[in-house]
Amino acid sequence: MRLRQGRERPLTVHHLNQLLLVCSIVLLVAVAAVRISSRSGLPSLLVYLGIGIAMGQDGIGDIQFDSAELTQVIGYAALVVILAEGGLGTKWKEVRPVLPAASALALTGVAVSVGVTASAAHFLVGLEWRQALIIGAVVSSTDAAAVFSVLRRIPLPTRVTGALEAESGFNDAPVVILVVAFSSAGPIEHWYVLLGEIVLELAIGAAIGLAVGWLGSWGLRHVALPASGLYPIAVMAIAVTAYAAGALAHGSGFLAVYLASMVLGNAKLPHWPATRGFAEGLGWLAQIGMFVLLGLLVTPHELGDDIVPALVIGLALTMVARPLSVVVCLMPFRVPWQEQTLMSWAGLRGAVPIILATIPMVQGVDGSEKIFNIVFVLVVVYTLIQGPTLPWLARKLRLGRDTAADLGIESAPLERLRGHLLSVVIPAGSRMHGVEVGELRLPAGAAVTLVVREGTSFVPQPATVLRRGDELLVVATDPVRDAAERRLRAVGQGGKLAGWLGTEESPDGR
Repeated sequence: MRLRQGRERPLTVHHLNQLLLVCSIVLLVAVAAVRISSRSGLPSLLVYLGIGIAMGQDGIGDIQFDSAELTQVIGYAALVVILAEGGLGTKWKEVRPVLPAASALALTGVAVSVGVTASAAHFLVGLEWRQALIIGAVVSSTDAAAVFSVLRRIPLPTRVTGALEAESGFNDAPVVILVVAFSSAGPIEHWYVLLGEIVLELAIGAAIGLAVGWLGSWGLRHVALPASGLYPIAVMAIAVTAYAAGALAHGSGFLAVYLASMVLGNAKLPHWPATRGFAEGLGWLAQIGMFVLLGLLVTPHELGDDIVPALVIGLALTMVARPLSVVVCLMPFRVPWQEQTLMSWAGLRGAVPIILATIPMVQGVDGSEKIFNIVFVLVVVYTLIQGPTLPWLARKLRLGRDTAADLGIESAPLERLRGHLLSVVIPAGSRMHGVEVGELRLPAGAAVTLVVREGTSFVPQPATVLRRGDELLVVATDPVRDAAERRLRAVGQGGKLAGWLGTEESPDGR
């Protein structure tokens, strides 16, 4: 391959070193910002946006960046990683009972939100219907990154977290279709044609995502890779494959990657904690890069005229559109009003609406820059309000829950022995503390072979009492591996009487 010769200065190793220095400093500042945001309750995305703005043309960095096309491409790639990380961390046993409600919020809820928000943008702000519909569609999607990062720090009932996480994973797909349709040239002649396209794309994406996830999990469970570090790479590659296959098949790639990742995350894959940590790190990296890039794209001195319209549209979205969509969608499921109130307030927006706002810019829609500025201001202001107040509202509604900490179990396949080595860490809040090894009542074919306590390893006896912080090595034959893990988790949740207290998990995960 021959490099193009021209007047531009060639890229040298010195330039590369400068770029690496800037990127590393930005990442270190962003990592430190996570600590600050966790203490203050502010969503970290606002800090990342601030870093991008500070580096931009109105900031100290004076970096000139105005490529909406590049932002859209990188934003899509980052969203794929974020959805994959979110799907890997979604527990099927929490999502399954609320799947119909989450699907209703992601489909009917989006339609209600688009209608109400677009009407407010047209009648209250004076935008043209096309611009109003684009804004209504763009901001109707809850942001997966914001929802995953905020909700998983709050001890909410599993029905609430499961519904909100599934909704944020599902609703990106129909919203992208709507924004592209509203931004395309020419009018939309028949609404039922658009509805049919949405249903078809969602069906194709769901089928491909489930198929790729099942095939990938089956392969990883039956093939022992030579190094544990290969499992996280394989899992993320499978997730990205689901997105690409779904998009190339003219389906919803975002739905495909989320469903494939959910299947992988609930398949009890080998070396799962390492895989989960790797995916979480990639998710953070994707969030940082995406938000910093969006901060670079915005021009702060041009936002003044769009602040009031953004506040008006955001108020209609937060106080009318979101609560109405929640009430309409959850009415058939008889969800308590406290949970409906919290879910109405927890419709967090983040980078996804800002990324989607670049679509009309790329398509050349009239007033697209105004749309982008309104969406940017709306997301920043209302995320700043909703994120920190969500834990307070949960406490006021008495929706907190007190549960025992889950065990960290890592499985390594022993291919030649047809067995598995389970590494079990007993966390501080586990009810396995004080249980004797013999009281674990593991199935025949599984046994605790070693206990690591305060840096010392020893072979336990049936009367050995387990303590917080212990690490257990459990060897289980292949047929009883799942049963052994279910029993360990049940004891961690319910103690030695787990089987009688109803905390024993069934084979299907319930």
